[in-house]
Amino acid sequence: MGRVTSTAPGPLPDPHALRPRLPSPLQEIEDTTFARRGVRLLLKRDDLIHPDLAGNKWRKLAPNLRAAAAAGDRALLTFGGAYSNHLRATAAAGRLLGFATIGVVRGDELAAAPLNWSLARCAADGMRLHFLDRARYRRPDDPDVLAALHDRFGAFRVIPEGGSNSLAAQGCTELGRELHGAAGTVAVACGTGGTLAGLAAGLAPRQRALGIPVLKGGDPHFLQEAVGELQRAAFGGPRGDWRLDARFHCGGYARRTPELDAFADAFEDRHQLPLERIYVAKLLYGLTTLAEEGAFPPGSTVAAVITGTPEPSPG
Repeated sequence: MGRVTSTAPGPLPDPHALRPRLPSPLQEIEDTTFARRGVRLLLKRDDLIHPDLAGNKWRKLAPNLRAAAAAGDRALLTFGGAYSNHLRATAAAGRLLGFATIGVVRGDELAAAPLNWSLARCAADGMRLHFLDRARYRRPDDPDVLAALHDRFGAFRVIPEGGSNSLAAQGCTELGRELHGAAGTVAVACGTGGTLAGLAAGLAPRQRALGIPVLKGGDPHFLQEAVGELQRAAFGGPRGDWRLDARFHCGGYARRTPELDAFADAFEDRHQLPLERIYVAKLLYGLTTLAEEGAFPPGSTVAAVITGTPEPSPG
């Protein structure tokens, strides 16, 4: 297998050469559940930022791509599951901006299986896929794991799973700034916590960020600690008013329940807006439940960050 090197000449283009749609649109939705409580619902349409790097993936990747270009790094290695939005966005960025990309996929049992639509999209965009057993996948910072990857692929810059690091959190502060004065509560679905860490830091005083985790996880405090650590790395300490509500993961990452599907189908029918089911549907399901519980006072406004686009239909 050939090696990826960092010797390609010339600077790489800045991600903003791709003309992202920023600030992303803010759309008001007339929804009966919220209206009955006297609450306005806004959708922050980050899914419309860019057709290939949609939603929070743009905001998290762009500062990492600029840092890679400035350092002269020509290859990016990152981690993700078989249906990872982050892997697809990284592969697309590589194709559009001239980076070589390597995707380390969780589960070596997948190596002999046909590629699903998500991994096939990564491969079509030029990403080299490497399937790692789950024990080593859980140790991405292990020197032995990294040494083996370097032996196989050569020089690369590591971007962590989900794209969440201090640069990503800093990139997501602009999301908060774009929402100054728009809503008292701004909610986002959470995987690795980078978007929430930056969003909360960018919001104005008296605005609150709410994270809806989509992973079940064994440790209920893990994501709380992860967001706090990202804020310390990015900003030197805690920033903003934020909290998590972990009731709406529906069994775990990419898991769905009949209740979630029924909610998402009804929401799509009412508003003619297709919903991404891994993150966005759980976010809106959680917010609707909270509205029914009276969590938002009458006269308040809630904004939901739409971070991704629906996956294609099977077949």
